[in-house]
Amino acid sequence: MRHLNAHRKLGRTSEHRMSMLRNMATSLINARDERIVTTVPKAKELRPFVERVITLAKRASGLEGDDIVAQSLHLRRQAAGFFHAGNRQQAPSTGRRNGPRAPRTAGVAALKRLFDELGKRYKDRPGGYTRIIRLGHRDGDNAELAIIELVDNPREREAAESTSKRAKSVSSGKKQSAKTDVKAGTSSADSTKKEGTGGSRSKKTESTAAEKKTD
Repeated sequence: MRHLNAHRKLGRTSEHRMSMLRNMATSLINARDERIVTTVPKAKELRPFVERVITLAKRASGLEGDDIVAQSLHLRRQAAGFFHAGNRQQAPSTGRRNGPRAPRTAGVAALKRLFDELGKRYKDRPGGYTRIIRLGHRDGDNAELAIIELVDNPREREAAESTSKRAKSVSSGKKQSAKTDVKAGTSSADSTKKEGTGGSRSKKTESTAAEKKTD
């Protein structure tokens, strides 16, 4: 029986598998489109891994009380365990005068973006921060590919805004056309009334002129 065997091995040792998941999580968070292409088993393993760290960032964005700084620091240190540290060369480089600082790694950048942007974005979302889209099988090894992406990304928000703008423009166009039709109807009715009153007045003038002639 497979008790306590919940995750996929992916043909790797524990250290190799954890390093791979950290790299994939870093790539997903730092990606410009907030999506990466991988195989379906890797995507399914990456989803809970990424959503746990996003939940930590979401907790940090909703902290209240006097010890907010300490709690946020604790959550940030917990989330740092999901990425590669990469700060080993910072200490010797900062000790030299006027020496160049070592570049910050992608894991540090991902952690910063996670707490500065993604935690606030998903503050009111109760889980489900990622989406998996199947792409079919690739040539060669026939492995099934998939896209794993973050939901509510800038692409989706721009598409939603454009559709809302189109809907508003269509509705405003319909309202304007209805107003013009109503105005045209009222103007035609007024013109017919004026024509009717003018005809009655001309008839009255003609009758009075005929009476004067008979007199």
